[in-house]
Amino acid sequence: MKRRTFFKSTAAAGAAMTAAPAIWSEAKAQARNETLLLITESPPNSMDIQGVGTNRPSYEVSWNTYDRLITYGVKKDANGNDHYDYTKLEPELATEWNVTPTSATFKLRKGAKFHDGTPITAKDVKWSFDRAVSVGGFPTFQMKAGSLEKPEQFVAVDDNTFRVDFVRADKLTMPDIGVPVPVIMNSELCKKHATAADPWAMEWLKNNLAAGGAYKIERWQPGQEVVFMRNDDWQNGPLPKIKRVIRRIIPSAGNRRALLERGDADISFDLPPKDFAELATSPKLTVIGTAIENAMVYLGMNVNEKPFNDVKVRQAVAWALPYQQIMDSVMFGRALPLFGGADNLSKGSYWPQKDGYKTDIAKAKALMAAAGYADGFETTLSFDLGMASTNEPLTILVQESLKQIGIKATINKIPGANWRGELLKKNLPMIANAFGGWLNYPEYFFFWCYHGQNAVFNTMGYKNPAMDALIDKARFTSGAEYDKLVKGFIDIAFEEVPRVPIFQPLLDVAMQKNITGYRYWFHRQLDYRQLVKS
Repeated sequence: MKRRTFFKSTAAAGAAMTAAPAIWSEAKAQARNETLLLITESPPNSMDIQGVGTNRPSYEVSWNTYDRLITYGVKKDANGNDHYDYTKLEPELATEWNVTPTSATFKLRKGAKFHDGTPITAKDVKWSFDRAVSVGGFPTFQMKAGSLEKPEQFVAVDDNTFRVDFVRADKLTMPDIGVPVPVIMNSELCKKHATAADPWAMEWLKNNLAAGGAYKIERWQPGQEVVFMRNDDWQNGPLPKIKRVIRRIIPSAGNRRALLERGDADISFDLPPKDFAELATSPKLTVIGTAIENAMVYLGMNVNEKPFNDVKVRQAVAWALPYQQIMDSVMFGRALPLFGGADNLSKGSYWPQKDGYKTDIAKAKALMAAAGYADGFETTLSFDLGMASTNEPLTILVQESLKQIGIKATINKIPGANWRGELLKKNLPMIANAFGGWLNYPEYFFFWCYHGQNAVFNTMGYKNPAMDALIDKARFTSGAEYDKLVKGFIDIAFEEVPRVPIFQPLLDVAMQKNITGYRYWFHRQLDYRQLVKS
């Protein structure tokens, strides 16, 4: 898809950004029940899930436009809502597979095609997997989390057969093939746009698709909207009911709420928790909140720079945070507390769990003095402006509380499109951030966030060989030994506290009553394929 086709625009589309009566002008050619208007705060910054600095909204683009070999099943949660089931792997591009102790062999769906009509073959799958393990950064680390590490593991047996040879027995290998990263790309199309300096066509794929998934992109206006059109030739699952999806950026949370309440928009994530709490009582809307598995909002500190290289300073911060204030006046009950446990010892082989920290300014001051900072210091507290509705009030409360122990924190607001790139530089002294592990295992979260070899989401630059050894061993262990290993690395995390857990967030979504089929996914993005609009 040419980038210039993404940028076609109309005056009506521009007006719709500010004038609610015109918001459906983009959909005049479609029956309204075939068009879904999704309004959100933060735009995608790339079309490439494997790109450098690709942000979370881009995952939604990738999930709906590309296919993977396999996907996950569905179950009902405690409230009767659809929830992905990480214990069930189901077909997508692959119709069947055979797993042995040494390999997994996949049979591809015959007749499957990319958006441009090119047949999908095993050579495309191999090229795509080769790319994922070779480009570095987040995608390569994600593949490595399932022991998918080198191109030699991937074999195109014939046009319709693809094999993964295992480098070791790893319980995460098969689940990892179903996460958003290992998408299947049109290899010949990508190669046309590759160069000697850019063999994986990273620059071209940032702004273009080489996909074959359930939706195509009709238009992309960066920072404003993405318009998706159903791929009526898609064969890798039930054809979606929604023909057209408009993902429109409305920066103002107040405007997003008003559009929902007036019925001018269909669905929205990322409203402030107060709005979700109030909208949950509305007879016009459905609000679903799901605790995000293996996830937390935390305060992270750069352990490689003074003063946060001192564990006493980090512990002082942990004792100073205004936890209950955040729960009450920022989250309005739309989260689960991760503070105030009996002590700083693990309570089992699950994650996340409560630590023993709570607000105790006297204890925090004593630790600051013991570290040689009785008079405090100045620092910077950064957050992702793309999630300002939560991050801004949270950081203001943290700023006020830290002031009580002598820490003067200047708040630094970083645009959402730049946030991931800034984190990768590892030079931010203190951050408010969220992380959710796609695969629901404690060692998976710790592999990403605490392992010394992980340069992506170990945002604090934390390195502890003892911690690394426990994480590495837990990945390939089970039973009582596994429980002991998990307890070991959680205990270290609570004691060393490079990041301070604050709460486990809910993934909240508000939608019109005539929208059904919503499914919670571990990647925290919307899957358009199951949605129905009556």
